[in-house]
Parts: sequence; structure tokens; C-alpha cells
Amino acid sequence: MKDDPVDTNPLHYSVVFENDRVRVLEYLDASGDKTTPHEHPDSVMYTLSNFRRRLHSADGHRDVELSAGKAMWLPAQRHSGENIGTTPTHVIFVELKDDLEDAQAGSWIGPA
Repeated sequence: MKDDPVDTNPLHYSVVFENDRVRVLEYLDASGDKTTPHEHPDSVMYTLSNFRRRLHSADGHRDVELSAGKAMWLPAQRHSGENIGTTPTHVIFVELKDDLEDAQAGSWIGPA
């Protein structure tokens, strides 16, 4: 990735696990904190806190309010953000490293 969030925003993003298929990031910030533009591949986000954020992208901005304990799919994207709430943001991202075609072609052994 050109603008890896761990490189562009190291005070907020940290790698907690990585292998050849996924990278797991932890994101932490405080009310009023902002991030610089960065990119995410397709990811699953799991919220560990309640928070309000404003996300800025090339086509404008949108405000997001989420509660703790939510899991959601995020398609690949480039954005910056800011905590517009009164609580810290605490999130886990599971970033996928394979594209869909590679994942379907690979061999995986697990429950049927």
C-alpha cells in the first residue's frame, strides 16, 4: 500500500498480528484526534468502543456513529478521519491480503 496507516499515522495504528493472508491492526485515538490520508485494503472492522468519527475521502465527507461490539465489512478505501465525539475510538481491523480470485483458488482445510 502506498499510504499504509501504520506508517502515516503510527500514533494511532499498530500491527497486532500479521501473516501471509491477513494483517490485524489496532486503532486508538482520543476526542479531537485526526489522521492523515491513508489506505486500507478490503477489511473487517470490529468496534471495541462507542465513537463518532468524520471520514474524509475524495468524494466528500460523512459522519459515522458506531457502538461497541459491531463487526462490519469495509471495502478497500482511501480516507482521513477525525474523532468528532467525546469518547476515544478503539477499533480492530482485519485487513485481507489476498484478492478474491486468489482466495478461491487456494486450498484451505477447515470445517465443512
